Amino acid sequence: MRLIKIIVFLFLVVVVIGGYYLLEKNDISSDKAIDDSGNVLKEKENMLESKSVPEKKSPKIKLKGELFQWIGNSSDELRDSLGDPFRIDQSAYGYSWWVYTDQRDQYIQFGVQEDKIKTIYATGNNLSTAPIQIGQSYDSINDHFSFERDVTYTKGVASYTFHLNEDDVKMRPLVKIADNVFVQCYFDTFTNKLSSIRVLTTDILLKHQPYKIEYRGDLPEQPNLTDKDWEKIESGMEQQIFDITNVIRNHFDKKQVQWNETVSDVAFLHSEDMAENNYFSHYSKNGNGLKERLADKNVYYFSAGENIAAQYPDAAAAMEGWLNSEGHREALLNKDYTHLGVGVYHFYYTQNFIKKP
Repeated sequence: MRLIKIIVFLFLVVVVIGGYYLLEKNDISSDKAIDDSGNVLKEKENMLESKSVPEKKSPKIKLKGELFQWIGNSSDELRDSLGDPFRIDQSAYGYSWWVYTDQRDQYIQFGVQEDKIKTIYATGNNLSTAPIQIGQSYDSINDHFSFERDVTYTKGVASYTFHLNEDDVKMRPLVKIADNVFVQCYFDTFTNKLSSIRVLTTDILLKHQPYKIEYRGDLPEQPNLTDKDWEKIESGMEQQIFDITNVIRNHFDKKQVQWNETVSDVAFLHSEDMAENNYFSHYSKNGNGLKERLADKNVYYFSAGENIAAQYPDAAAAMEGWLNSEGHREALLNKDYTHLGVGVYHFYYTQNFIKKP
């Protein structure tokens, strides 16, 4: 009997030591850097070692809005309720985006994986998202949710803490609303009003990794994507950026821009060039800028502007970054632009706006 007790004790010691080894080996973090000169926006990722994860319980918050209640529902229920999606786009994280939009007032995309809704992104007018609404002030939503710098999720012995910096809390605070459901509130920092909402389960949040993270346990595996997969993902993100751009422009009473395929080719080639040649700038390694790139494709225009971004987890996140950066915002909301070309290569994003003769 005594021998059995000794064996059990040694087993527990080994388990505890093994658990803390995993913690030190796997901790990572990400933070965001913005350079407003020349409409450049980039999100960087750094490695970080941490020693412990605080076990902090977040209060459960009941959301009444119809949009939030879709998490966990089936794709059949979604189709029965809203009809066929406007478009289905592949994501880089193993789920498909079911896009519902009128390309003017509303934009909603549901992330569907194995026929279950795992995440939602929404922006626009007249969305059912009570008790918060697009256009609501930061202070009033903060009064409801009480935004915090650290948000923790635990499951068994696994623990994950998302550390938000000052800019995160200001622009994209994270709220835990249920055991396995989070909400990202994206704010327009120029108006201090809610610009869009993202609802997502823990596994999707851990795949996106939009915040610095400290954890004990395992992270979900990322999909092994082929070149053909990336082509579909990139095409989908290009269309998403175009649609969201027009919904945002409409919100600010700006005229819609039209899609221009040739300008999109110009934008794609620049995103591809930045990724393949490991640089991040409006100017290519040979010194060519937007003017020269448009001229190479025989694009005629009165005026033009360019937004670039890199390493954002998806198109919606890049759009929110542009909206919150002065130079990018000016291009995004320029009343004179008539056409837009979007090019995405992996996680490099380029918008080329033009005013056509």
